[in-house]
Amino acid sequence: MASLRDIRHRIKSVRNIQQITQAMQRVAFSRLRVAQQRTLASRPYAEALRDVLLSLPVLRGSDIDVLMSARPVRHILVIHITPDRSLCGALPGNVNRRLARFALEQTAPIHTIAVGRRGREFIVRSGLPMVADFSGIGDHPTADRATAIGRAALDEFYAERVDAVYVTYTQLLGTLRQEPELIQLLPVAPPEQQTTTSQAVQSLVEFEPEPREVLRALLPRYIDMQIYQALLESKASEHSARMVAMQNATDNARELVSSLTMSLNKARQAGITRELAEIVGGAAALE
Repeated sequence: MASLRDIRHRIKSVRNIQQITQAMQRVAFSRLRVAQQRTLASRPYAEALRDVLLSLPVLRGSDIDVLMSARPVRHILVIHITPDRSLCGALPGNVNRRLARFALEQTAPIHTIAVGRRGREFIVRSGLPMVADFSGIGDHPTADRATAIGRAALDEFYAERVDAVYVTYTQLLGTLRQEPELIQLLPVAPPEQQTTTSQAVQSLVEFEPEPREVLRALLPRYIDMQIYQALLESKASEHSARMVAMQNATDNARELVSSLTMSLNKARQAGITRELAEIVGGAAALE
């Protein structure tokens, strides 16, 4: 059995860890609230931008933009968005496995753009070609970073080095729930039929200059907005996962302290019993 000194030292160490994890849980909660507000605030804009895009009458035929033109897929580019830091549970592993599963399902070679250190490390270990690295975006992703990532993907697509672009990220479905997602970014697929919302937008909007010019200017911004929304979703999911992980770590530390305290009491009781037995035995020997 461990000595009383060892048990007290372990209790002190676990309590220190508990204080750290509890503080990290509170920090993650405060950051989650800000990230969640930004994510929810940007969703209507992204949806409205898509509705305007789909309301344009030049989605098919010879006037279709190159960003909407499907071609034989010989190479695929994946923008892989992951956290920069650890201590967020299974979130990095889940989104990394989503990329690995997608890569195994494809017959065309996969190229990647890493957004986040955890994804970059996974890409390097997997041996996937990496076109660019945008790690270190911080807790507050900006539209400028999304534009830079989108420009790197568009350059590859325009140069025909890749024929399709996807994004892997983690979507925030609730305060305590996140799911890895994979969406196609390029080519932008026109809908089979316009939705009621897009028809309403088309009936209310007058395009000037002509719709073809609007489409040409709108598509790159649509790509940037989709990437920006994915960055916000991933960052909010990261804070949510870290909050849950630190809460579990705090609970485990609290249970471990209780268990160690019980062991300490048993050891003290055993020591007292042993000392009493020695005293009684010594007294009996003197008699």
